[in-house]
Amino acid sequence: MKAQPKASHFVDGDYIEDTAGEVIEVTYAYTGETIAKLHAATPAVMEKAISSAVRAQKEWAALAPAERGRILNRAVAIIRERNDELAALETLDTGKPLQETLVADWPSGADSLEYFAGLAATLTGETMPLGGDFAYTLREPLGVCGGIGAWNYPSQIACWKAAPALSTGNAMVFKPSEVTPLGALKLAEIFIEAGVPAGVYNVVQGYGAVGAQLATDPRIAKVSLTGSVPTGAKVYEAAAPHMKHVTMELGGKSPLIVFEDASIKDAVGAAMLGNFYSSGQICSNGTRVFVHKSIKEQFLAELAERTAKIRMGDPMDMATDFGPLITKRQYDQVAGYLEKAKAEGARLVCGGKALDGQFVEPTVFADVKDDMTIAREEIFGPVMSVLEFETEEEVLARANDTQFGLAAGVFTRDLARAHRVVAGLEAGTTWINAYNLTPVEMPFGPVKASGFGRENSRHAIEAYTQVKGVYVGLNPVDSPW
Repeated sequence: MKAQPKASHFVDGDYIEDTAGEVIEVTYAYTGETIAKLHAATPAVMEKAISSAVRAQKEWAALAPAERGRILNRAVAIIRERNDELAALETLDTGKPLQETLVADWPSGADSLEYFAGLAATLTGETMPLGGDFAYTLREPLGVCGGIGAWNYPSQIACWKAAPALSTGNAMVFKPSEVTPLGALKLAEIFIEAGVPAGVYNVVQGYGAVGAQLATDPRIAKVSLTGSVPTGAKVYEAAAPHMKHVTMELGGKSPLIVFEDASIKDAVGAAMLGNFYSSGQICSNGTRVFVHKSIKEQFLAELAERTAKIRMGDPMDMATDFGPLITKRQYDQVAGYLEKAKAEGARLVCGGKALDGQFVEPTVFADVKDDMTIAREEIFGPVMSVLEFETEEEVLARANDTQFGLAAGVFTRDLARAHRVVAGLEAGTTWINAYNLTPVEMPFGPVKASGFGRENSRHAIEAYTQVKGVYVGLNPVDSPW
């Protein structure tokens, strides 16, 4: 089973290779088979990528916004037409079930491109009358943006960053995760086919050194990162001396609060989606599930019954709805958390085993205390912690007692309480009687150590543009000299 691209990088409208770069082996998580071998970008590749982006950005920004929108919509049509083959590649790249990648990955990316293509022609300035004189504003692109992707939703992330950047007239040099490097290359191909000028969207492969160059090269005006908190801190520090614009979407340890009047069926479904979808490898997952004491055992019983029906196996089999973890390193890390939870006294409700083939069973621990390791640290695997609570004030304080602030959810039929609790939660993205739904129309992003900035919605436009104020003097200059 092979997925070898024509070359490692896509720069200035075509594939390029430089075998002097460090080897990147791409493995299929289900079998461990090497499906592609790439090379990290050398200084020569990086120079061509950045310089071509600088050149192409001026041409792209000079187009009428509506024309940029039309070109991006052609890319949307191509993605939707080829969704089946793109989903299969995504499954090979990530190990996620085909059942999932057909509906969640490239389709979400296409939605993002379509949304921002539609916004392109609507972005205007404003005028300010000043009693004879007046002022107006221009919303301008930043220039060349650097994108650094994560391995859990590689193609979706590539689209989520490209869509607002390109629609507003920027160019982008994108570095996917070295673990999942294949989807972004296809996106670059599709952009060229749709009519995006060569150089506007370049893809370079590599490890941390390549990301560091994007963060430090003075020709890069902005860096947008999806990744871990430690990686975010390094990129932020590297970008700071250059005063770059930065967007950070980092990790989380998000709370999902289930009150006593909630629909247990819906809350269990949301908790499962927020812990077991993508084998738990989602940054916004609600891994701390706070359940009211009066319904906890009923909640756990239904949760265990439904979790037992999850089907793990061959990701290419449409009957499979749960795949392996992305790498052996991730598998070992999650397996270690299972042992820590047991050692610290958490009650195992179901799952709890690390199996052959990088599979970890969907696992639920109950009687979890706030100071347990599994309640404090991001696991990034299918491990749910269920914590008991009694009062609204208590659970709100405990939910906020974390360095993270990416997401949170509330389940209750009392909508006054729902809005009150959401207002008090220290999280950038929240849900009421739902979880982990991320439509492009809604802003997605964090607070606290989980990062800053927003992706999706009109708010993302502000992260990829700057406002220029223009004062127009119509009267004689009033000067004391």
